Amino acid sequence: MKLVVQVRLFPTPAQEAALADTLRLCNEAANLVSQIAWDSTVFRNYANRIWSTGTAGGC
Repeated sequence: MKLVVQVRLFPTPAQEAALADTLRLCNEAANLVSQIAWDSTVFRNYANRIWSTGTAGGC
């Protein structure tokens, strides 16, 4: 069963900045993985996880 919960965050200004920075970096990393996948025409999840995480086991 899959459960989805929505929550509302009330971060302090410092936490808000840290969260924004973290999300920006995650987005940049995802864009890089996507670009390399398109350039190499390799779209298999496992194959991309191996090179993007540097391990055979993924994250």
